Amino acid sequence: MTARAMWLRFFVLLMAFSTALGSIGCGYSEEEMRAKVREIESLQKQLDAEEARNKQFQRELDESRAKVEQLKEQLAAAGVDVENLRKDMEEQARALAEYKKRAQQLEEIKKRFELLRAKLQSLTKLGLKVVVRNNRMVIQLPGDVLFDSGRETLREEGENILGQVASVVRKDPTLRERNFQVAGHTDNKPYVGVFKDNWGLSVMRAREVLRFLIKPTDQNGGGLSSEHWSASGYGDTDPIADNDTAEGRQQNRRCELVVLPAIEEMLDLNSLTK
Repeated sequence: MTARAMWLRFFVLLMAFSTALGSIGCGYSEEEMRAKVREIESLQKQLDAEEARNKQFQRELDESRAKVEQLKEQLAAAGVDVENLRKDMEEQARALAEYKKRAQQLEEIKKRFELLRAKLQSLTKLGLKVVVRNNRMVIQLPGDVLFDSGRETLREEGENILGQVASVVRKDPTLRERNFQVAGHTDNKPYVGVFKDNWGLSVMRAREVLRFLIKPTDQNGGGLSSEHWSASGYGDTDPIADNDTAEGRQQNRRCELVVLPAIEEMLDLNSLTK
């Protein structure tokens, strides 16, 4: 019961008691009068206790306010601007929320990356390598399997491997909608021929692989969409092994199918593989 309600009840009883005193000869017994007195006394005690509690609460509130002001004075004396401190805390809270948001986005990208790598991992059964180079996921195709030395025409064995790669990509909706680039590479031995130099040879080899991959399946091609494929040649400018050895030069003669990342995936993929 609130103090106001108790006051009201006390007032009503007091009025009733006064009326009863004036009417004691009009039918109220002495016992009834004593009961009213006891009730009034009880209410008075409750009212006194409520007032005491209110005073205690007020004292505690005043003390708390005084401590807050004292703390502000101490902070100000220490060179701390309370208002700026509050703003700094708000900025830190916003920064933390932004960090959590970015961390969640990174986790989602990592999951997509792991899924993509798992899908492409089946190509390793064909003797191909699936690696991350220059922040790109790359399927490496041995050049000597695809082409004869100094030639740009696909060998039958090369067409068979490309056909299996195209089948994996074509049958998976996720891979089918990704963008790829065919990248041609050579060793550093000088090229003499119709394409003039290693740049020309690498470009023509990449073009030949691309043409096969996007050729319709009813024409013995890969059946992939040309909208998601492009080609480029790097000559001998991007080696993966030492060109001073025959084994190294063999590794450098290659074609790569590069999975081009979407904008939201432009981050360090190497960090996700650790």
